[in-house]
Amino acid sequence: MLYYLTQLEGLFSPLRLFQYISFRTLGAAAMAFIISLIVAPGLIRRLRAVNFGEQVEDARVEGLAKRQKVGTPTMGGLLIIVSTAIATLLWARSDNMYILLTMSTFCLMGLIGFADDYLKIKRKNGLSVKMKFAAQLVWAGIVFSVLWSIPDMQERVRDLMVPFYKHPILDLGLIGAFVFMVIVLVGASNAVNLTDGLDGLAIGCSNSVVVAYLFLAYVAGHYNFAEYLQVPFVRGSGELTVFCGALLGSGLGFLWYNCHPAKIFMGDTGSLAIGGAIAMLAILIKQELLLIIVGGVFVIEAASVVIQSSYYKYTRKRFGKGRRVFKCAPLHHHFEFVEKERALEERREPELVETVIVTRFWILAIIFALIGVATLKIR
Repeated sequence: MLYYLTQLEGLFSPLRLFQYISFRTLGAAAMAFIISLIVAPGLIRRLRAVNFGEQVEDARVEGLAKRQKVGTPTMGGLLIIVSTAIATLLWARSDNMYILLTMSTFCLMGLIGFADDYLKIKRKNGLSVKMKFAAQLVWAGIVFSVLWSIPDMQERVRDLMVPFYKHPILDLGLIGAFVFMVIVLVGASNAVNLTDGLDGLAIGCSNSVVVAYLFLAYVAGHYNFAEYLQVPFVRGSGELTVFCGALLGSGLGFLWYNCHPAKIFMGDTGSLAIGGAIAMLAILIKQELLLIIVGGVFVIEAASVVIQSSYYKYTRKRFGKGRRVFKCAPLHHHFEFVEKERALEERREPELVETVIVTRFWILAIIFALIGVATLKIR
């Protein structure tokens, strides 16, 4: 919206700043951060008043001291969605198709997560896996139809790009492209959801991924940079940088209240929304497989769940008794068990373990993000 103030630069020359994506990205990040800080206290009080808090201990971490988390307000993803949406609508171009698709995905995935959180609290059972997947599948079909209807994007949707190589390696065709989009969208959103288990873990790792895709979106939307770095040039996608700035600002604002000990949890409302938004960013700028590197922490967390579940089912069928690879899954809970056992043996404060694990995962997330951005120069 503020972009259109550039039409008045003849009356006041500094208004020309609003035409620059970099300026609007910084503005969106600052606004989203400030909105988060202002809105969060009231939202936390309201969620507590209506009893929208964590009702039970996580069954996956039986044996760990988690009672202090029971009653902490969840659905904090509303804070991320609202602050990101307001900042994006004000600072990004409202006529940009990529912004509209990404914002729509962001909000719709958040709505699915909200329904899941609400049902978990009020009825003890959230949405079934099939219902979640069906909703995500329908939305993926809508997005795919929109992109396929645009001649320039149709070719890009079919192309399969891989890191470290400057040309498409495969034409996926109609069905292959759709299946690939569904895998990216569903996989990313659920991987972020699985990572949300310790105070500040999911949002801290998400912020690193968002920063990486901020740079990638800026490069993809700038013809000279895209040509020089040999990455797909997607006209108009540079505007996604503004959305990334807004999401980063809201993520930092949410982290202010989500760091240990957390005053609010993002819940599925936030994790599905963030995962869906990241997936759309990757899809639109044709850097889907790079998400495996940039979001390395999310991939590892999701893989740990798959390995644990598969091995347990296999050994139960083979030996009559299920065995586990990790003490608990996702992986961050495994380390939580190990570190707390070690802390008790060494007579250290076990409550500090959560902060140690989260900080180390943040470090890994930053390293993965840097490696992902570095691939721009390795083609």
